[in-house]
Amino acid sequence: MAAIALVDDDQNILTSVSMALEAEGHQVSTYEDGAEALDAINSTTPDLVISDIKMPRMDGMELLRRLRQSSSLPLIFLTSKDEEIDEVLGLTLGADDYVKKPFSQRLLLERVKAVLRRAQADTANSPEDEKQMIRRGSLTLDPLRHACSWNGANVTLTVTEFLILQALAQRPGFVKSRDALMDAAYDDQVYVDDRTIDSHIKRIRKKFRVTDKEFDQIETLYGVGYKYKED
Repeated sequence: MAAIALVDDDQNILTSVSMALEAEGHQVSTYEDGAEALDAINSTTPDLVISDIKMPRMDGMELLRRLRQSSSLPLIFLTSKDEEIDEVLGLTLGADDYVKKPFSQRLLLERVKAVLRRAQADTANSPEDEKQMIRRGSLTLDPLRHACSWNGANVTLTVTEFLILQALAQRPGFVKSRDALMDAAYDDQVYVDDRTIDSHIKRIRKKFRVTDKEFDQIETLYGVGYKYKED
């Protein structure tokens, strides 16, 4: 399937996650810190990196920063840190997704599948692929590749952000509650609160406004939820 570099200073995480990934057919190499992982990745490039943030010698943020100097290699963070600034910084540097500890292995495996599918997708669309495309005015979403564009410009979304936007754009004009968006984006065994969804919406808007400062397609209905405006 895929060659995956797993980086974490917790041996229990390395063992349990590598077993789960290998059961799916992936080839997993494990490392206990970012410096060790970086040396190995520079020698033999994997298809995906899954990394903790807080580690000795070189943390996950620095590992990502070094990788992004010369590579767009997909990376998913595993993190127990709750500060939003860490997540924002990671996304700014180019992380593809976050999975917060403690997490279900089912959730992680689904995120791995989605990120790999997006990274490995061919640029050409088949007729069947076209049927899956979502087009709403200037917005184009390709669920099979987790690709998003606005007025033809690529907008890089994490898997969670993509799923939230997809849930809204599928039925423009219809209100989606926060609970409905949680169901669309998260494993049913993982609890997230309302503020998490609000934070995702805030980051989605921010990413689109880099391309179009007038972007206002996602409307907040206070006390109810969100909706994607009809064209």
